[in-house]
Amino acid sequence: MLSEKDQEYFKELLNERLAALLGEATKTMETMTDHGETFPDPTDRATLESERNFTLRIRDRERKLIGKIKEALSRIDQGTFGICEACGDDISQKRLKARPVTTLCINCKKKQESEEKLKGL
Repeated sequence: MLSEKDQEYFKELLNERLAALLGEATKTMETMTDHGETFPDPTDRATLESERNFTLRIRDRERKLIGKIKEALSRIDQGTFGICEACGDDISQKRLKARPVTTLCINCKKKQESEEKLKGL
């Protein structure tokens, strides 16, 4: 079970990451709505489109991470943050610091990954 001090640490960490991700999303929206670009060379235009597609894929992954961060903040408020969803044991501080949005302890995560590997996912 996490102490109140630890819960505050993770709450602050998650809020900082959330703010950074939302800031990046805002910058991307501002950049992508710039329509003043004209390219006489089709190759330049293709390069720009490729870069935009790559950026959008990254932002989509970040969007999913934002959802996970919000869920983790909710778990902190509910008092279930740091407790494995599968076995109910505490998730180690080391794991939470590496991946604060995690919902599984390392043993349950390894088990999940090996089951997925066997199923070919």
